[in-house]
Parts: sequence; C-alpha cells; structure tokens
Amino acid sequence: QVQLVESGGGLVQPGGSLRLSCAASGSIFSFNTMGWYRQPPGKQRELVATITKGGVTTYVDFVKGRFTISRDYTKDTVYLQMNSLKPEDTAIYYCNAHRFEVDYWGQGTPVTVSS
Repeated sequence: QVQLVESGGGLVQPGGSLRLSCAASGSIFSFNTMGWYRQPPGKQRELVATITKGGVTTYVDFVKGRFTISRDYTKDTVYLQMNSLKPEDTAIYYCNAHRFEVDYWGQGTPVTVSS
C-alpha cells in the first residue's frame, strides 16, 4: 500500500516562502505523475502543479512564477517550493501520485498566509 506523507506547512506572512515535502513509502519512480493539489477553506480541491516521470512540469496560472515543483529520487520525495505567498494561497495542500489509473493521496498539510 502506497503512503504519501506531506510536511512543511504552517503559518507565513504575505510575501513569505514555504517548502512542502511529500515523502512516499516506496519508489516514486513507479509513478507516471506526481503533483500537488490544494483545497482552500469552503472550496473544492484544485490542481496546483504536476511533474511527470519524464520531468515535465505544469502549473496552474495562479502559481506560475511563484511555485516550483521538484523531486528527489534518492529520497523518494516530491517538493513544492512556494514563494511570494499571498493570503489566497491559504489552503490544505495535498500530495498526489498517479499510476495505472489509480490515484494516491496524502493526508494534507495546512498552509496559512496571514499577517
């Protein structure tokens, strides 16, 4: 059974930075795509960024130029570097891994951007 464990969330002031981590229980090389989603308070879960096995990254418009997704195969970990954070980035951030038509999710890590 695949387990994904997110960490790195917390309270940060507007304009600040955070780096989220998603550690997998096994090799992340087996996944076709890994990504980050978020669920703002009272809203639906939404895509933030993805990275394919080939290293192709995609971002939604509202994070382009501010967030960077990356991975470390030696640590079986995917990261989300978040810079220039805004109050509207406040959400629970979830890690996702996809392979063979199956999605795996972590438990989420909360991010609050507030002064």
